Amino acid sequence: MPPLAWGLVVPVKRLALAKTRLQAYGDALRQDLALAFAVDVVTAALAADAVAHVLVVTDDERAAAALAGVGADVVADGPDAGLNPALAHGAELLPAGLGAATVSADLPALRPEELTEALRAVPSGLRAFVADAAGTGTTLLAAPPGLALAPAYGAASRAGHLTSGAAELAAGPGLRLDVDTPADLQRALALGVGAATAAVAARLG
Repeated sequence: MPPLAWGLVVPVKRLALAKTRLQAYGDALRQDLALAFAVDVVTAALAADAVAHVLVVTDDERAAAALAGVGADVVADGPDAGLNPALAHGAELLPAGLGAATVSADLPALRPEELTEALRAVPSGLRAFVADAAGTGTTLLAAPPGLALAPAYGAASRAGHLTSGAAELAAGPGLRLDVDTPADLQRALALGVGAATAAVAARLG
């Protein structure tokens, strides 16, 4: 049988509220970085062999236009009740027959092959996730067809997803390195980031 194809939900926060721990760079650059991270995530996802559809959930008009411009489908955050309801909403809108997955929008060093490898490692009949580099959060959550995504993001989401019965997957560094702080950004730049992030980072000095 051919490998399972996946639909990927990418949640993007309103840029005015995103990445507040990067405020040291100034408000404009902070927002530009948050958008660049999302553009690079969507670009990598669209290039991943395992991904058949990318759906962005956002209420930010600038982000919606930019991410539609690189090829994602974009929908509004209908529930407007936080991250987990937004992800469940997006998963419900994916085309039938696809596995449902979500990936964080702040992984500027993500490689298409890392995403494909992780999605193809999801066990049949089980939800699975990838933990962040700190080992406490979650950067990818996936559910094969017939299973609800059942996201449990928030404080210590790795433990929450383990408790919910999801299997933990190994993954490459780009899929685990979510960028919240200037130190995280430096690590991502050393690893190698996408074109959008590189262009904004070049303005940081």
